[in-house]
Amino acid sequence: MRLIAILFSLAAASGQDVFFSKYCVQCHGAKVQMANRRFDQLQFPLRDADSLQLLQDTVDRLNLGTMPPRGAAQPAPDEKLAAIESFTKAIAGGHARRVSTGGKTVLRRLNKREYLNTIGDLFAMNMSMFDPASYFPRDQVSGNMDNIGDALVTSGYLLEQYMAAAERVVEKAFRVTERPAPREWSFTGPFRQQPEVDYAHRFVWNQQFMVLYETPRTVYEEGAYGPLYAFAEGVPADGVYEVSVLAEAVNRHHPYDAKLFGMFPDEPFRMGMVSGDARVGALHHEQPLQPRMGEVIVKDNVREWYSFRGWFDAGFSPRFTFPNGNADGRGSFNRILNKYRHLLPEDQRNFPPGIRPARPHLLTHGFLPQIRIHEVHIRGPIVDQWPPKGHQQILGGTPREVIERFAARAYRRKPAAAEIDRILAIVDRRRTEGRSQFDALKDGMKAVLCSPAFLYLDPADIASRLSYFLWSTMPDEELLRTDLSKPAARAAQLRRMLSSPNSDRFVQDFLDSWLNLRGLGDMPPNRDSFGVFYTEDLQHAMKVETRMFTRHLLDKNLPIANFLDSDFTFANNALARLYGIPGQFDEKFRQVRLDDKRRGGLLGQGSVLTVSANGIETSPVTRGVWVLENILGTPPSPPPDNVPTIDPDVRGAKSVRDLLVKHRENETCMACHAKIDPPGFALENFDPIGRWRTNYEKGATIDPSGELPGGHKFADVVEFKKALVERQPLFAKALTEKLLTYSTGRRMEAGDRPEIDRIVSELVKRGGGFRDLLELVVMSRAFTGQ
Repeated sequence: MRLIAILFSLAAASGQDVFFSKYCVQCHGAKVQMANRRFDQLQFPLRDADSLQLLQDTVDRLNLGTMPPRGAAQPAPDEKLAAIESFTKAIAGGHARRVSTGGKTVLRRLNKREYLNTIGDLFAMNMSMFDPASYFPRDQVSGNMDNIGDALVTSGYLLEQYMAAAERVVEKAFRVTERPAPREWSFTGPFRQQPEVDYAHRFVWNQQFMVLYETPRTVYEEGAYGPLYAFAEGVPADGVYEVSVLAEAVNRHHPYDAKLFGMFPDEPFRMGMVSGDARVGALHHEQPLQPRMGEVIVKDNVREWYSFRGWFDAGFSPRFTFPNGNADGRGSFNRILNKYRHLLPEDQRNFPPGIRPARPHLLTHGFLPQIRIHEVHIRGPIVDQWPPKGHQQILGGTPREVIERFAARAYRRKPAAAEIDRILAIVDRRRTEGRSQFDALKDGMKAVLCSPAFLYLDPADIASRLSYFLWSTMPDEELLRTDLSKPAARAAQLRRMLSSPNSDRFVQDFLDSWLNLRGLGDMPPNRDSFGVFYTEDLQHAMKVETRMFTRHLLDKNLPIANFLDSDFTFANNALARLYGIPGQFDEKFRQVRLDDKRRGGLLGQGSVLTVSANGIETSPVTRGVWVLENILGTPPSPPPDNVPTIDPDVRGAKSVRDLLVKHRENETCMACHAKIDPPGFALENFDPIGRWRTNYEKGATIDPSGELPGGHKFADVVEFKKALVERQPLFAKALTEKLLTYSTGRRMEAGDRPEIDRIVSELVKRGGGFRDLLELVVMSRAFTGQ
């Protein structure tokens, strides 16, 4: 509301009042206040950070060409440049008067992912099957970022959960104090399976082997997970275990239509292993914690041993999967009977209707694709180091030495003597209550984990800021002992830290925040229309593609323009089929050259195209807003309260484009939709899971053309991406702001803009590399808050 008011006053003060009278007051004056903005009640010079922010926003809109809106009177180029120059000088004057010198990083708590990573590193504990934060409230996000300080509130309930989590963590870390002896288990049958298939296996094969039929992502999961019910209690101790499996692939080639099972006969069967916990639910269904522990190719019709090696928490057991198995086991029975009943022996064709009586007949005389597991051996735990690393880091010495050493790592600094005294007072009190020395020490550690010094990040702690930015966890010893006050020192540490496997957390977590990839699957695609999304595990594949693409840009320091358009990506067989990429592929990802210019960059990747759809259909508005927010950094204003989603009168609309054209006939809607709709139209050829299409489901031809503010026209997504590359400085500013927001845990303010502009200017001189951008970010004053 104050934006235009500020500009009007500024223009009057600088002799530019004619500019506003000619181009602004008609929509933002005393009678009409579109977007709740008007030109009266003005005060200048700029006196506060909010005014500075609003003025900077207007300069950006003028540069972008979105103000004045299309259809309104437009200033001549010289007139517009003069206004921008005048406003820019006013902004500089505001900075000179220190109206705002940039925001300050605030005290903030660890979010859930940071908490879990920190616990894992503090105790050298494998967290893949252990989630002590499972009862924490969901972290609030701001602009898709899950680490913004003022959004991460702390409630009484969360404090209770911190105490409960500390109890679980410490007790688990020190549950075993003596080296566990390795054991061996062998399973040769009978192999019980879930009730839906067990009766038929017992009748036909006497449960001689375990059988996997379905991919793990089907509706009913019948034969999707193969558990060892005879080992439901799981392994006795945390540790690494070897699992050997005698298995064979059966009926990869069959007389049925290849499409009947949603499988690809030219691909060998794959067998995977995940963990399972009978304490949390049925072992034959998906569970909350089931990390993938490897895959192997299974030979056709030959029994052969295959080996897996992985970590199991106590109580977890191995389960086997068929990643490229049947897409619909239950449905395929009916399809076989409807089309291929004649292939059954003549005396086996007549039986009561329903899947239950049909299953034994088809298992005996049919050709259902399957993996048979004849024998399983388990050995472990395999202990290479004792005491374990976590015990060695924490235990040893006097109680004070133990607590001082543990608190120093947990607090990410040297604790004050008074802090240690308070923890030791707890230890002493537990001793007087009759607890052992070791149990009392554990209670002291639990108190450390509930301390604000552990749970909160000190805004002055640059080592922790750098570590949680790049590793999402606590700093290591080298980072803590390095003087990080000098930009060059921070840049050197960044280069070291990016070479660590821990930096994969940056790639994953930043993409989750920047592109909202954590939201992929929140609106699951319709199974009837997009079943391949599930059967080919596309949700996982899409995330892997975008992560590998970003990692490659980072490792090779390639220009950030590749995010907008590129001639390569990373794909496996599933994504290659989705994208129509020719060539030989398997389940492993590899870099591929893109001859199809429609696919290059983020806007051609399935992850972005799926997360920006609703699972049923696409919306140019939804995707357009996504592009404005995440690529251009110019989010539209929210619609006025009195404007419905799709209104006014849209009678006679024959397509999405026609509907939106009618929507824009409302003058209130026109200004924003002129910016929102064109990027959305450019992406309309991609369906809700990113497949290319030329027509809508009902046959209407898709028109992906559009016109950007400023008059730049494009015919399709290829030309649209070219237009984005031409606006690369705007993208560079948007990406820089996202990185600074993510790294500091605060929103960028108007006072940060000169530093952002300086970073972008220096990035251009360096060639625009992504790693260079990260280096410039950590070297900046905005990063340190100075």
